[in-house]
Amino acid sequence: MKVVPGASRSEMSGWLGDMLKIRVPAPPENGKANAAVEALLAEKLGVPRSAVTIIAGKVAQRKVVEIQGLSLSEVMGKLKLGDKRA
Repeated sequence: MKVVPGASRSEMSGWLGDMLKIRVPAPPENGKANAAVEALLAEKLGVPRSAVTIIAGKVAQRKVVEIQGLSLSEVMGKLKLGDKRA
């Protein structure tokens, strides 16, 4: 996924190729944007915040996230993103 910190609001902007683009208002300092991304994903997926972890790219815009308790197809279904990839 690609994260854009410092946005006006939290949102899932859609697809950039095979990457999900997420915007969060938190600044990219002291892990604030990462925490905002994890919280947004947990909320949208209906899982506890502790089930969502950024496992790669903590200091980069491109990140890899692990979501415990859900398969990829369940995540795609809950986010209603299906095949809307560009």
